[in-house]
Amino acid sequence: MKKSIAVLLLGLVAAAALIAAPIKVGLVTDVGGIDDKSFNQGTWEGIKLFAKENKLKEGVDVKYLQSTADADYIPNLSTFADEKLDLIVAPGFLFEEAMKTVADQYPKQKLLIIDSVVQKPNVASAVFAANEGSFLAGVAAGLKAKADGKDTIGYVGGMKFPLIENFQAGFEQGVKTVLPNAKILVDYSGSFTDAGLGQALAAKQYNAGAYIIYQVAGGCGNGVIKEAKERSAKGDIRWAIGVDKDQYADGIYAPGKSAILTSMMKRVDVASHDVAVMVRDGKFPGGQTLVFDLKSKGVGLPATNPNLSAAIIKEVEKYTALITSGKLKVNSVQ
Repeated sequence: MKKSIAVLLLGLVAAAALIAAPIKVGLVTDVGGIDDKSFNQGTWEGIKLFAKENKLKEGVDVKYLQSTADADYIPNLSTFADEKLDLIVAPGFLFEEAMKTVADQYPKQKLLIIDSVVQKPNVASAVFAANEGSFLAGVAAGLKAKADGKDTIGYVGGMKFPLIENFQAGFEQGVKTVLPNAKILVDYSGSFTDAGLGQALAAKQYNAGAYIIYQVAGGCGNGVIKEAKERSAKGDIRWAIGVDKDQYADGIYAPGKSAILTSMMKRVDVASHDVAVMVRDGKFPGGQTLVFDLKSKGVGLPATNPNLSAAIIKEVEKYTALITSGKLKVNSVQ
C-alpha cells in the first residue's frame, strides 16, 4: 500500500513538474532587426506579453536572433530548432522558403510564420484580413476628402501580387462606399525598399490632384509619407495613410502636426501571442492557416486618430460593426 502511494506521489510530482515547465519561444527577425518599428518589433512585443503573463524570463525562456542577411534565415531557425524550443516564430513572407526547409529538416519542431502561408504539418501560418482593415482606411479617407471638398484619392502599392492587391480592393471599396464619385489613382512601385521611387510616385499622384494617398509599400512607402510631409510643411496640405503599424509619428512635420491621416494596422503581436498561448495549452494549430481579422482585432485603425474628426470615427465604428457581424462583405482578390 505504501509503495503504491509512493508511486502515485512520484507520478503527481512528475506531472506537476511537466505542467510547470516554462514554454520556450524564439523569434528570428528578418534583416530589419528587432527594433524596426514594424513586423519584427511587433511580433516580439506579442511574445514579450506572453512571457509577462506566464512569468517567463526574457533571454532564457523567450529570446530572439537577428538576421543580417537572407542567408541567415535557415541557420538562425535551425539554431533554435537544435535547442528544441517549444515554438519558433518568423515574421514576413521573406521566410517562406527557409521555413519550408527547416520544417522538413525538423519535422517535430513547432513553427509559426506570420503574414504568409507554408503548408507543412508542423507550421502554423498567420495571415491578416488586410482588406477589412483597408476598407476602414478607405472610409476614413473618403469621408475626410468629402468633408474638405476633395474627390481624388491615391493608392501606392509595392510589388503587385494578391497579398498587396487585397489592401487595394478593400480600400477602394471603403472609399467608394462613402464617396461614390471618388477618383482613385493607383500605382505599384515594384519595390518595398526604394523610398525615392515612392516619393516620386506620390508626387505624381499629388500633382494629379490626390488629396490622400494610402501607401502599402514598406520602406518604399516612407517616400510617400515624406512627400506628404514636405508639401504640408509648405502649406499645401496633403495626407498619407500608414500601414502595418501606427505611423502617426513618422508623419510629424511641425509640433502637433502629422501628415498621417490614420494607419491600417496588422496586429502581428496578437498573432505571435495567441499562437504561443495555443502551444502552452497543447493546441498548436500545425498545418492550419489562421486568419486574423477585424473580429479578432488582428487588423484595424489605431486606438487614437488625432487627424480624424469624431464624426468620421463614429462612421468607422459603424462599418466595423457591420463587417464583424457579417452584414457587410469586403472585397478580396483571393
